[in-house]
Amino acid sequence: MQYIQPLIPHLKLPNNLELNHLRVEDKTAHSWYRFILSFPPHLVQDYLEKFGVNESHQVLDPFCGTGTTVVECKKLGIPSVGVEANPMAWFAGTVKLDWSPDPDELLRHADQIAKATEKMLDRTDESLETLPEERFNLLLKNSISPLPLHKTLVLLDHIKQADSPYQRHELLALAKALVFSISNLHFGPEVGVGKAKTDAQVVDSWLEGIEAIAADLRYLKTLPNTNAIVHHADSRQLADVLKPNSIDAVITSPPYPNEKDYTRTTRLESVILEFINNKAELRTLKKGLMRSNSRSVYKADDDDQWVADHVEIQRIANAIEAKRIELGKTSGFERMYARATRLYFGGMARHLADLRHVLRPGAQLAYVVGDQASYLRVMIRTGTLLADIAKSLGYEVVSIDLFRTRLATVTQEQLREEVVVLRWLGNQK
Repeated sequence: MQYIQPLIPHLKLPNNLELNHLRVEDKTAHSWYRFILSFPPHLVQDYLEKFGVNESHQVLDPFCGTGTTVVECKKLGIPSVGVEANPMAWFAGTVKLDWSPDPDELLRHADQIAKATEKMLDRTDESLETLPEERFNLLLKNSISPLPLHKTLVLLDHIKQADSPYQRHELLALAKALVFSISNLHFGPEVGVGKAKTDAQVVDSWLEGIEAIAADLRYLKTLPNTNAIVHHADSRQLADVLKPNSIDAVITSPPYPNEKDYTRTTRLESVILEFINNKAELRTLKKGLMRSNSRSVYKADDDDQWVADHVEIQRIANAIEAKRIELGKTSGFERMYARATRLYFGGMARHLADLRHVLRPGAQLAYVVGDQASYLRVMIRTGTLLADIAKSLGYEVVSIDLFRTRLATVTQEQLREEVVVLRWLGNQK
């Protein structure tokens, strides 16, 4: 398929590594909390310009994550809507779209909470607070040390007891502090556990986040209050939350077919902020996500039926299974590699099929995806396969633009990260 195009000309960053970074000039609102794997706001800017999107259009991000597309659209005065199934990410996106708090009052309220928290933490007769066993067991082992966890829970109690109009922003600041300052987590880009911190400056780290939010709000309040919303829903069932013929453009980055369990990336803050409280809730969350890893595959899953006749996807899945047998890989997860691949592309086909009902004729779409070789080093050219699926569903494939290249962790083979550009001309039947 002759879709491949060179790097889009709008990108002016000096080197490949910086292409995916959050630029200083783009940090407002975006830096309140974001996935380590988030795609950058400047890429959204590039495709809004390329598509000629303005305030008369509506943009959709069906894999909204922590809100990169919708936040950038709101900053630019363009109406937008997002869909996100992960409750922690959904929460982050909705808070980042809320510019209503008075920054000075937010700072004043946070200072009161900080003083009350420090006063309680100064008491030496208290035992360390911890999580109930069922919730604690959901955490990555050693992801947070006992004393920092105690301090965090005391601060969290004070935030929740206050029940103020600033609570959501205060909770988001705590989520960011948890991940990057309080916990033992590290990202490279996989989430992992590093050297244990016996103590952490919990309140000070939280206040730094609050101060950053307040500073951003002073600027954001000067901008028009453009319509923007994020629905907590499944991207494969868009017709349940979006109006027919309501979307002019799509800019998104769905998960890639690999072994990244996105619920692990947000596990610590999801559990501590009570978005996930037990294994049943975690299972429900995973069932609402695109199947992109073997840890989120269930017996009743049937998205693979959507690509049962796709020759190349079946060839890749068969090659993965053959390689597994050849190498003698017998773990439960390894046995799921081939099925996870079929389910991923089937889920994307299901998503693109459902998406057609909410698109206006002429709608333009940009999907940021990447090559993968996570499954026993069998190459998966995600962009090319996604383009082929879209074409079979009636979309016009405009191009596949190279965004950047990266090296596979194990093989050091060069992998492409691309933007699949589509157009929906409308039902031709």
